[in-house]
Amino acid sequence: MNVMPDNANTQPHDAPYLARLRELAHTHRMLFIAGLPGVGKSLLLRELAEVAHADGRSVYLLQWDVARRPICSPALLVRYPEINGITHAVLRKAAGLWARDAVAAWAAEHADDGALLAGETPLVGHRFVELARPAADDAESALSSGSTRFLVPVPTVEVRRAIEAARAATTERPRHEREQNDAIPSVLRILWRELFVAAEQFAAERGDPPPVDVGYDPETYEAVYSRALRVRNWEPLRVETALTEQDRSVYDVQAPAQDLAPSDADAEAYVARVEREYPDLAILQRETETWWRA
Repeated sequence: MNVMPDNANTQPHDAPYLARLRELAHTHRMLFIAGLPGVGKSLLLRELAEVAHADGRSVYLLQWDVARRPICSPALLVRYPEINGITHAVLRKAAGLWARDAVAAWAAEHADDGALLAGETPLVGHRFVELARPAADDAESALSSGSTRFLVPVPTVEVRRAIEAARAATTERPRHEREQNDAIPSVLRILWRELFVAAEQFAAERGDPPPVDVGYDPETYEAVYSRALRVRNWEPLRVETALTEQDRSVYDVQAPAQDLAPSDADAEAYVARVEREYPDLAILQRETETWWRA
């Protein structure tokens, strides 16, 4: 979410959703920003890190794009290649299983030191969705704690268009190395379609009329994420106007922060675990397609 088009509404840095974000950064132990690509997750994660650091807290980051790199190594991509820019289901599942164990280890190590774990958890398409699902493991008490919250930025249609335009510009002329790995506009459309299919299935289960796909729709988007996060403490952040980001990348975090990421050995081990647990990959594919079921 960098430079917005001239006709995009912009919002001062004391916007209500930013004020709420900062409030939570002062009080919570784990905060996860969930949502589609292109809704401002990276900018909000940066804000969390900088507010927590200003409080004197140590900051740790758990981000899908960082964690997936070792799991999408050249050797593993030969076995499980991307299709149309989408990470293979086996690698997505491996990343999610690793993330739960990483959260458990972090919670145990930082039980009393006041540190903040800030995460970027897309959920859509089974990306770190394991963090939203209950499980009988060491991570569950931390993920279900009152000091943990999932936040879903919900931009208006106009703000979403502005973000997409900014995404297209930074894809063409990246200002930070991580912008080269941002989801391109075609992938944004694929992921919206995945979310809309979830909305159709959700409506059918409730006996509601099917939604109409008119492109990004805030109500549809929020409804699907409310289902995906129904067993977690969560809230929407309604983004009614966008922040203008001059020459600074959303990935330019001006606070010391340590990334949580799997090692190469972790990547191999978690992929092997998925292969053991899902000898029939068709079962994993069906699970991936219903990512929104908590």
